[in-house]
Amino acid sequence: MSSFGVVGFVGLVVPHVSRKIAGASHRPVIVHAALMGALVMCAADGAAQKMGELPAGVITALTGGPFFCYVLMKKYDN
Repeated sequence: MSSFGVVGFVGLVVPHVSRKIAGASHRPVIVHAALMGALVMCAADGAAQKMGELPAGVITALTGGPFFCYVLMKKYDN
């Protein structure tokens, strides 16, 4: 059985950041987003383990939520 949750923030946040870093061309963004997504998940899991066996989704939610608030504020700031 498959489940999903706040780890999905990684699939939404990482491509936005990758596009800013790698540029507008699709091929480099796909590779960069895949590598950066793996790195973010490893870092989130490592940080969650250091904090006492928390789920990695807690860390991704704590970083993904404020990111989307920033994106929304930036979009409607005009």
